Amino acid sequence: MPWYNGDYPPSYKNQPKKLRDKAVEIANEVLKTTGNEGEAIATGLKQARAHFAKEKEKDKQ
Repeated sequence: MPWYNGDYPPSYKNQPKKLRDKAVEIANEVLKTTGNEGEAIATGLKQARAHFAKEKEKDKQ
């Protein structure tokens, strides 16, 4: 089930909004590809964290 309009997995609940929104975006794409909700949730959060870590590194330079 894709997540939209403020609907997101419970494991995303305590994440900052910016990170949560990016994780949902990524998770929805993974879900389209694999159909595996658990994998989509985990991958979405992991990739969103990596995305913002890279962004933070760029800002330091």
